[in-house]
Amino acid sequence: MTPVLERLIGELQKLPGIGRKTAQRLTFFILRMGKDEVDELAGAIKEAKSRLKYCSTCFDFTEVDPCMFCSDILRQQDTICVVEEPADVVTIEKTGRYKGLYHILHGAISPIDNIGPDELKIRELLFRVEKNTVREVIVATNPTTEGEATAIYIARLLKPLGIRITRIAQGVPMGSDLDLADEVTVGRALEGRREIE
Repeated sequence: MTPVLERLIGELQKLPGIGRKTAQRLTFFILRMGKDEVDELAGAIKEAKSRLKYCSTCFDFTEVDPCMFCSDILRQQDTICVVEEPADVVTIEKTGRYKGLYHILHGAISPIDNIGPDELKIRELLFRVEKNTVREVIVATNPTTEGEATAIYIARLLKPLGIRITRIAQGVPMGSDLDLADEVTVGRALEGRREIE
């Protein structure tokens, strides 16, 4: 295999969930694409990287600050759904059942990976809750050990503030990521949320 092919396979393999075989398939698919299509793909990646930034309120990806969710006055301003990653927002929005605001942590507490609360957007969440009239915080972290630990940590921090803190129901299988679940499952999990003890 040529060094150029190896490099492209290696770069694609760095993407999450992409093993060597998938990287090879993607490489050969890209090489069969027309030059204009490849230029469009490369341009879309470059444009996204240069134009997208984090919303200063919820930390979702956006082109304008605040983002479309934070600036939408028709959304429920007293409810915040806390998720691990921006992809989780897309999953929840697809359900069509949630009309509140979001807060993206950009990860979960994971001592094994040296990710503690200070590496996440937890401090910013506390600030938002304290300065705004928030009635409920829905913790929709992934049903993994790290996600559960993060949910418990957030609940303990927010309890003294006297607001309702709920956790999405376990329609999402334990150990999986929220963005991998279908919209119906996530929608039911949102509706069946429960108080965090």
